[in-house]
Amino acid sequence: MSFHASATNIELEDGHILKATLLNSEGEEVDSELDLNEIIGNNNGSFEWGGENFQDSAEDIEFSRDERDDGEAIPVLRASLGNLEGENVSADINLAERITNEDGHLKFI
Repeated sequence: MSFHASATNIELEDGHILKATLLNSEGEEVDSELDLNEIIGNNNGSFEWGGENFQDSAEDIEFSRDERDDGEAIPVLRASLGNLEGENVSADINLAERITNEDGHLKFI
């Protein structure tokens, strides 16, 4: 299950630590965090799953919940990322694509 469906208090700390309160299999609330620098990189101005250290070449990092047409709010990481030409490019990535709630813990899949 995507983490945001069972999460409260979702926030981004220091531009790269995703924090949330998640429900575990027993319905208890558990605080969890995941370092996005360990799972997301910068590929020429675009976020890349399976990369690392996106923050090293990023500015204006922010977390938001964007509402889709069906009314679901999805968790999005946004930043201005440096590309190979030295320019900053606006980029975003849907964190729900690859981050789940595994029994109260944020996990990258």
